[in-house]
Amino acid sequence: MSIKDGLNGTNADDMQVGGQHYKDMGIQPWAVMEAVLTPEEWRGYLKGNVIKYGMRQGKKDSDDANKARHYALKLAEISNK
Repeated sequence: MSIKDGLNGTNADDMQVGGQHYKDMGIQPWAVMEAVLTPEEWRGYLKGNVIKYGMRQGKKDSDDANKARHYALKLAEISNK
């Protein structure tokens, strides 16, 4: 599943960029973070990852642009709740 799917209606929780390692877990790490962090901390975590992956794009052999988009999609979803 690509990030384009997410932009066309797929939920951020239903996708993963770069493998299945988080989706294969019983609970995704960001679900735990959302449960234990304050809403402000949770938004900050997501924003920080958008910045990190955006700035890291092209510096590693990794799909960082789509990782940044994935976090941005999740941030948009929680902002629209």
